[in-house]
Amino acid sequence: MTASPHSWRIRAVQFGAVALVAALWEFAPRLGLADPTLLPPFSEVLKQLVTLLSEGSVMKDLAITASEVALAFAIVAPLGVGCGLLLAENDYIGRVFKPFFYFLASVPKSVFLPAFILLFGIGFGQKVAFGVFQAIFVLVISTVAAVASVEPELVKLARAYGASRARIYAEIYWPSMLPFIVEGMRLGVIFSITGVVFAEMAVARAGMGARIATWGQTFQMSDLYAGVLLVSLLSITVNEALRAYERKVGKWRG
Repeated sequence: MTASPHSWRIRAVQFGAVALVAALWEFAPRLGLADPTLLPPFSEVLKQLVTLLSEGSVMKDLAITASEVALAFAIVAPLGVGCGLLLAENDYIGRVFKPFFYFLASVPKSVFLPAFILLFGIGFGQKVAFGVFQAIFVLVISTVAAVASVEPELVKLARAYGASRARIYAEIYWPSMLPFIVEGMRLGVIFSITGVVFAEMAVARAGMGARIATWGQTFQMSDLYAGVLLVSLLSITVNEALRAYERKVGKWRG
């Protein structure tokens, strides 16, 4: 399917905005509009990014962060979806516990980080646990919304024709819920990355968050911006891959 002229115009404006930000970033310190010791030119940051990618120690820290995020997401995805299904399908449990999830979802998760440090220490497990905690609320809420999106008329019609509960779930519930669940997973990955990197910045001895914190504390600004750019690009890549799958599974809904 070819993209419409309207979508191409949107892409052109988006790329133009990115190019404008990059140009302002490049020329502001060169023209004296910003302190180059605090905001190095964009070209220098890109050059430093290439240098970081060639350093084995940086790639090792990147692999540590990626493994923490991957394990956190592998735990939180089935846990969050399962809790969301339980809250949505069981009216009593939903009425009792859904308010707690909505309440905690509105609280900044960073205030709980000291408790996670005391409970899990400062090792690998603490970063994974905080990544799970950061993402679980969005997954639970999106799954509850996914169940609510199922057309009750379709379920009634299927039951009238004698469809089993398993078949109703496989052919009605799951296709209807999948776009919402994938969207929740996409947001959950972002929250997991945020939680892991934030936990690393606070107390870790390894990982990209720890490196970014060290670069900031020692005013290695080119390294700092290059590290932030690297984490951002990886997050955007994961997000866009899941967004593409989300669009694919959501096409049938129109």
